[in-house]
Amino acid sequence: MLNLHKMPEFTFPENFLWGSGSAAHQIEGNNVNNQWWHMEQSGNNPSIHAPSGKACNSWQMLDDDIRLLKELGHQAYRFSVEWSRIEPRHGEYDQAALDRYIGFLQKLRANGIHTSVTLLHFTHPQWFEELGGFTKEENIRYFTGFLTFAVPQLAPYTDSWTVVNEINLGSTAFDALVKRKVLLKAFAYGSAVVKSFSAAPVSAAHALIPCYPLRVHDPLDTAAAHLNNWVTNEYFFHGVRTGEIILPQMDVEYVPELKNSCDFWAVNYYHRRKVDARKANMAADKMYFNNFRMCLDYPADREFCPEVFVDAMAKLTDKPIWITENGVCTDTDEFRTIYLMLQLEAMRTAMELYSADIRAYFHWSLLDNYEWGTYDMRFGLASVDKKTFVRTPKPSAYFYKDVIRANGMSGELFAKHTPALPHFEMMDMTQPKKQLSQETQA
Repeated sequence: MLNLHKMPEFTFPENFLWGSGSAAHQIEGNNVNNQWWHMEQSGNNPSIHAPSGKACNSWQMLDDDIRLLKELGHQAYRFSVEWSRIEPRHGEYDQAALDRYIGFLQKLRANGIHTSVTLLHFTHPQWFEELGGFTKEENIRYFTGFLTFAVPQLAPYTDSWTVVNEINLGSTAFDALVKRKVLLKAFAYGSAVVKSFSAAPVSAAHALIPCYPLRVHDPLDTAAAHLNNWVTNEYFFHGVRTGEIILPQMDVEYVPELKNSCDFWAVNYYHRRKVDARKANMAADKMYFNNFRMCLDYPADREFCPEVFVDAMAKLTDKPIWITENGVCTDTDEFRTIYLMLQLEAMRTAMELYSADIRAYFHWSLLDNYEWGTYDMRFGLASVDKKTFVRTPKPSAYFYKDVIRANGMSGELFAKHTPALPHFEMMDMTQPKKQLSQETQA
């Protein structure tokens, strides 16, 4: 058992940015014009256990979300604008919908909250899906067309941009890799559009999933882990650094707009992946001592390892780093506080060991939201009543509030918020060893 009550006090650099995040389809409700809504209604996807419906009703309760952010002391808010609200039919723009987002941005700014806008967070219009979506490179022009309309109007009120969220997720089958390549190009061209209208920093949120061999000395597992790590992580970082897109079964392609398209590394970090070359999908089973879930629907392969995050940061020292998502799905809120404590210590350790220039942390998520097919996976700092949509902060939200206020944390702060956890006395390693008696040695 970790003795977090004894953790020494540490702080983060001055002007470190603390906040939380969300995504339009997961909180707004009634996003009836996007492809995910249509998939929910079709009943053809076994992973959809519940439709999104009104979600957290945030489209009608934007002011409530701002009040919650203020109550919890958040300095920044990352959220997405819904393309299908703004362009429900190709070439037909809903100015009132865009104006609503602009008004939200203005209110956030008026309350002293840094505005971080995501332009594509998994969902796009159904009409775009019917044209083939991001499986076809020629469709990128529809995305950049949307950006050309929306970004100039959003730019005066936006402090930072995420053009695309997590383009690296999905299978590694050839068709999926083609889509990954198209999305990377969409980010490159989209980033150029954003920079033509805004001086605010731009990035793409990358789902950082370090891949490790199940059997650390096995050459097949090691090779499979290297391949998985490339198609999951390194192809993206290499592409932004050099402009080259290198993926299996494809010729290399140089995209000038991709090189240096990120002003900072936007990292979404939750877990690592163990790789087993003896399985067709290369996904290793969890070892029994790590095989637990904090809620019923939590993905079985997720294995949180703070030290893996520390090691991963060592490879990203060439740009500033923003942690644009990090959190845990749990029905035991006390564990969220433990998770936060460990992750924030890992962040501080990476900054000390590798001089990782981490400048921001956005907790995922502000609310218990619609988690892409279910409401049973609860990542939120606040719960949401499904009938009244009243937001109620959890105890972990107040722990995080104190972290923000202190710009750091300590064992004392942790103990204040977790008094029921057992307290362990640690041996003072500066004292000389005691000689064991013969009875003890036996």
